[in-house]
Amino acid sequence: MPEMPEVQGLVDFLGERAAGRTVRRAQVAAISALKTYDPLLDALVDREISDVTRRGKFAVIAAGAELHLVFHLAKAGWLRWYEKLPATVIKPGRSPIALRVALDDGSGFDLTEAGTKKSLAVYVVRDPADVPGVARLGPDPLDDAFTRDAFARILAGRRTQIKGLLRDQSIIAGIGNAYSDEILHAARMSPYALAAERSEAEIDRLYEAMRTTLGAAVKAASGRPPADLKDAKRRGMAVHGRSGETCPICGDTVRSVYFADRSLEYCPTCQTGGKTLADRRLSRLLK
Repeated sequence: MPEMPEVQGLVDFLGERAAGRTVRRAQVAAISALKTYDPLLDALVDREISDVTRRGKFAVIAAGAELHLVFHLAKAGWLRWYEKLPATVIKPGRSPIALRVALDDGSGFDLTEAGTKKSLAVYVVRDPADVPGVARLGPDPLDDAFTRDAFARILAGRRTQIKGLLRDQSIIAGIGNAYSDEILHAARMSPYALAAERSEAEIDRLYEAMRTTLGAAVKAASGRPPADLKDAKRRGMAVHGRSGETCPICGDTVRSVYFADRSLEYCPTCQTGGKTLADRRLSRLLK
């Protein structure tokens, strides 16, 4: 799933290529992807793209101050950029393409979604906050206002597992399954640790790991075309997606815990005092 660093990479790329260009065509190929009906998608046509920004995992394309195309790539979505947009006619229901946007210089992009479970979402709104997922977002962890003390206040009193807290978009925006694994590995903390029980030193370590891990990932994504971002993300992972491989810090074997639709990865030596976590349904919380 694309998370904050990859979405930021896409936003930076689109900002460089699309800002200042005029939308000539916007076509939905997967009707289920379009979540709004007012304003119409056609309202974007002949409008100049003024800015491209990110809110959590949402990309926001502004066509002036009063019209915005907002999209969330969900688990299997991606953006495909073309310097010369194909002339091929999109056949709804028979293509992975969910949305195609054509620009006045012949360039453009597709939003695509692999697999049968369709969760990619597109919105045309007057204000990004009109998108429910955007309105519910917590603070951005790389925002200067998101200080160590602000983070400590979030943790205080929350008797929830730290892995789940990091992934909750209403608490902290932009972190998903992959980067929460990476942050916890860098912080040397169990994914099952309770947020409210962290010591001051552990809060310091977790905050620093979050800022450093995400900052490095954003930097690695900067300037890369969309086609390169997924591989860059995989190369940067220390534990996520590396079950059975060697931990780059201590040399132990990276382990997994499997859930219905995802898994988490961790290093026993670095994070759980050498203990191997059992299945989530059977494990006791590690402190």
